[in-house]
Amino acid sequence: MATQREQDAADYLKKHKIPELVENLTSMLFFYRPEKPREFLAEQLEQLKIAQQSGTKGPNLFNKANLDAVFGILDPADQKYITLAQYKQALTMLGIKDINECPEGVNKDRISHETFKREAVEGLKRCSATYEQL
Repeated sequence: MATQREQDAADYLKKHKIPELVENLTSMLFFYRPEKPREFLAEQLEQLKIAQQSGTKGPNLFNKANLDAVFGILDPADQKYITLAQYKQALTMLGIKDINECPEGVNKDRISHETFKREAVEGLKRCSATYEQL
């Protein structure tokens, strides 16, 4: 059983989304492999600070072109839709934990490209929001 001090520390980390911040920064380091990792991390933290102050989107590992590529892999026949199972698997693969279980098109088991991108962008925003809005 955790001591009160350990529980307080865990609560603090969770409240301020520190594990998510460290995970995002580590993923970006592995992806970009900058020559000067400390400077890169400082720049990312500065971008997060600016995003927090301005209410804009912070740094993220994936962009819309990446999401288009993921969808294309899941839809090689270019049917313009994927199944709910593919949608869930793709979002999970992108690191999105709180997936919308009932996206547009779920009733026909046809999730469109636009719905996939919209849900992915929103999910990535949520999981990369490693700061609280002012």
